[in-house]
Amino acid sequence: MSIEQWVKRDFQAGDLPLANGDVLANARLHYHQIGQLNAPKDNLILLPTYYGGAAVGNHPWVGKKSANANLLDPDRYCIVIPALLGAGESSSPSNTHGPQAGADFPAISLYDNVLLQKRLVDEVFGEARLALVMGWSMGGMQALQWGSLFPERVSAVLATCCTARCYPHNRVFLEGVKAALTCDPAFQDGRYQTPPARGLKAFARVYAGWAYSQAFFRENLWRELGFRSIEELLAFWEQDHLGQDANDLLSVLATWQGGNISDNPVFNGDYAAALSAITMPTRVMPSATDLYFTAEDATFDAARMPGAELQVLESHWGHIAGGAGRDTMSHAQILNAAASLLSQRGQ
Repeated sequence: MSIEQWVKRDFQAGDLPLANGDVLANARLHYHQIGQLNAPKDNLILLPTYYGGAAVGNHPWVGKKSANANLLDPDRYCIVIPALLGAGESSSPSNTHGPQAGADFPAISLYDNVLLQKRLVDEVFGEARLALVMGWSMGGMQALQWGSLFPERVSAVLATCCTARCYPHNRVFLEGVKAALTCDPAFQDGRYQTPPARGLKAFARVYAGWAYSQAFFRENLWRELGFRSIEELLAFWEQDHLGQDANDLLSVLATWQGGNISDNPVFNGDYAAALSAITMPTRVMPSATDLYFTAEDATFDAARMPGAELQVLESHWGHIAGGAGRDTMSHAQILNAAASLLSQRGQ
């Protein structure tokens, strides 16, 4: 499937009230779309984005079915990828002008992201019913938030390598990568004139050690990515992060750290109630070797979702196993789960 088949649009939301009482001025939600909404308006699939990733990162889940994977078919579904606020494509520190630019960009919650996505669905797609909300990492957290807040609008949920809140050890991991970035003197409390390159490179190297598992490095699985050494892999991570904005990374990191599907006016911190609202067919798919969205934490969450089935990805790829097109075996399992969920709803 060529990239030209995707339509890229911006949903202009105006001044957006946020859960913390602030207002994001002139909010803009960037999204990619492929496929068309049907007459019953029940074939919409939403693929929210993940930390550090652009909308294009979810494209590998979409295409014609092959012998190896049940790819999400744009001839059958209208597939939309909304980009996280703060991540550089939708309204973010790096592309906002005026008093909310850079370090002064307001704090954004998962709840804020999902409410804005619901406005997109309601106003652009005519209050369509979602056949599936599916995501990896922070994308999965958003998918679970959708299922909890709007069970009457969501037919199925698939969440890979994520939990319904940021558990304590996950939060500590994020504190480490944040410290690596902000310790660069060039960061200047987010008011840098040139990118804090040393901090971005340190952030990338620390993060790489958490993203994959111990077995990934022990078994030299980095070779499957085309790298000739671990150092070459780390250099790739450095270059990737040098292309990102430091304030964007920290904005979305704060959204992640505060992630909790019960932290909103609907559930008022009642985590058990928020989990119990996920009654539609749901597949929770942690990686057995994920170091921060652990299988143990995901199992705890899934057991409290009435509609959930737990399917652990037995992979050495750690957190990366849940991403679109990353680990071949996990990729196929995730898409098979998506096909199963869609078939349960008669899709």
